[in-house]
Amino acid sequence: MTEKEFQQQNPREEDINVDENVAGTAHLQEDIQDSEIEKLQQELQDQKDKYLRLYAEFDNFKRRSAKERVELTQTAGREVIQSLLDVLDDCDRAEKQLDNATDIAQVRGGVLLVFNKLRNALQAKGLKPMESLHTPFDVEKHDAITEIPAPTPDLVGKVLDEVQKGYYLGDKIIRHAKVVVGK
Repeated sequence: MTEKEFQQQNPREEDINVDENVAGTAHLQEDIQDSEIEKLQQELQDQKDKYLRLYAEFDNFKRRSAKERVELTQTAGREVIQSLLDVLDDCDRAEKQLDNATDIAQVRGGVLLVFNKLRNALQAKGLKPMESLHTPFDVEKHDAITEIPAPTPDLVGKVLDEVQKGYYLGDKIIRHAKVVVGK
């Protein structure tokens, strides 16, 4: 075996893919221009800058949203309390009148006015009472305290008494009704 045959069978690393006549090897001999490298580095830096700005903006958004959520819950509670202050004032006036009152009917009427004002203030904020009496027992709305024999067959499985009223705030249940069910 001659040296030429040996080199053809065992090419050196520097000889691999240097033949310009072989497809896909022409670009291996070209030098990468410094301007192209600088351009790519500038594009990379611009992308990093955009990423950092977007990340900072998102972080600011999270902080702002959390602050607004806290303010909203404080404001919502404040509005309800402000609407109940008139009722509290009426309760104070009624308490003063109870000390000097002799007519029970007049006291009763005053107390009923205060109760109606309280109900109206809460209903204005979206509170609705749940109607439960003589309706079929529903585990989604009612908490059964006990079962008693139904006085009539048509009241079996229905609510016979309401121990504690249930309420909706908007369309959501905020308190289940505690009820007595007929069996």
